[in-house]
Amino acid sequence: MVSRRNAPTLDAVVRALHAAFVEVLVAPAGLEVPISSVTLVDPDDLSAEAYTTAAAADLYLLAGVREADAVTWLEEVGTRSADLRPVAVMSKAAASSTLMQHAARVAGVALIAVHSQTRWDRLLSMVRGVLDQSNQYIVPTGPSDLGGVLGADTDLFGLAHTVAVLTRGMVSIEDERSHVLAYSASNDQADELRTLSILGREGPSEYLRRLEQWGVYDSVRRSDDVVEVPAHPDLGIRRRLVAGIRTTSSEPKLLGTLWIQEGQRPLADDAGSVLRGAAAVAARLITRIIEAPTNEALQIQRLLGARGGGVDVPSLAAALSIPTDGPAAVIGLAATGTTSATATSDLSTAIRLHASSFHRLSLVTTIGDRIYVLIPRTRAETSVESWTRQLLDRIDARTTVRLRAAVASPVAALGEVAAARTEVDRVLDGTSDSTGDRVTTLADSRTSVLLGEIVDMVAAHPTLQDPRMSALVEYDARTSSSMCESTRMYLTHYGDVRRAAAELHVHPNTLRYRVRRVEEITRTDLSDPAARLLMEIQLAVWARQART
Repeated sequence: MVSRRNAPTLDAVVRALHAAFVEVLVAPAGLEVPISSVTLVDPDDLSAEAYTTAAAADLYLLAGVREADAVTWLEEVGTRSADLRPVAVMSKAAASSTLMQHAARVAGVALIAVHSQTRWDRLLSMVRGVLDQSNQYIVPTGPSDLGGVLGADTDLFGLAHTVAVLTRGMVSIEDERSHVLAYSASNDQADELRTLSILGREGPSEYLRRLEQWGVYDSVRRSDDVVEVPAHPDLGIRRRLVAGIRTTSSEPKLLGTLWIQEGQRPLADDAGSVLRGAAAVAARLITRIIEAPTNEALQIQRLLGARGGGVDVPSLAAALSIPTDGPAAVIGLAATGTTSATATSDLSTAIRLHASSFHRLSLVTTIGDRIYVLIPRTRAETSVESWTRQLLDRIDARTTVRLRAAVASPVAALGEVAAARTEVDRVLDGTSDSTGDRVTTLADSRTSVLLGEIVDMVAAHPTLQDPRMSALVEYDARTSSSMCESTRMYLTHYGDVRRAAAELHVHPNTLRYRVRRVEEITRTDLSDPAARLLMEIQLAVWARQART
């Protein structure tokens, strides 16, 4: 969210998107109204109670909402006070619905039609990008202005606009997976490849195959050269120039590509040099985006206590448009293996989409390699845990990343979410998914969490480690025996020799002999409860050190 004073207007947001994406149908207050926040809602969210208990976002994206439900909701919106009404609504059902258009006009809300093939997650991401980067674009008058314009504090959309003006083409900036990050305005000369790419779909398969065949992608991965891709009238594809967006490190990494499509007018003679310079600027901007969190992310992280110092909860809540009262929930998610920064970013975007569908005021941020979801004014505690399980199932079905989650709910008030995040981290640090249950709470896992922290403390302080345990470890190493593991299994089964021996696949008499030898080596009486407790803790430390 951005402050209303610095917020872009509805006109700026619409122009930043593509004509193939959106079309303004109704704008009772005009297009110069500020847009400072956006939220994605689904049919379950469209209840009067859910939307009148907190300040509304300026822009609502109605994902999967049918015409009849949207009309009913818009009619209800018209009865609210101005501060609880959205400024604008985007819907895929709007273009063909005169009822929706009439209801929006009466309610005083702008109505914007969204193309039926548009992906909601892509649209949400792009709108948020416009809000996060709401600087005014500087319009160059010629190629000589390139240095000053690109040296300004621009963003990817501003860069695309500038390059389009200088080259007389239509510009799109894509990441390394060919997902569109930003683009310039289009006209009726935009070809199918450009339109489908911006809509979040793949271009014609035959054309993409030819690009690979001609080595276009290999060229931009290997060098900074500008590659020309000729027109293909048979595929409806116009001429293009493309350059790789690469890091400037000793081992350059491809961050994405910058494309210029030729329209009715030929591209400028110096389009290649402009493109090469713009690719260097894009590399800095994309790196900045990757490394620096958005203003919203910083605010969420401060609320979760991850930025140090005091937390001004009322101010942060006001900036994030969330209530301070009522029970909240904090969910921490961690991958069971290592994941790249890009994969974590993709997961965060997907989780944000699902969380917004579950509760429209939910907030998502990434801290290190973990993703956190903050849900203010939660519903029943069981619904949060149930949704978290459904979320993991959805992530499993769509990615190869396996997540586990820790839930802190209910949290009495927003001022306590920082402490709740600390507890969530304790759960994630002290548990694994080896038990098969990947969603847990501190209450459910308090024993394993506290025991794990005790073991960590003992492992970190040599003075707390029993030298008699060292003698047993040394005996095993010297004789290639398994006294440590035998003792651990014996204590795990509360001294039940038969059950422990069965799990060790040895005769009960063999285990009895080993237990006597352990008592001799360590000079310990394992019939003493205190001795057994100490031995179990020392064995847990040994097992952890053995794994590392």
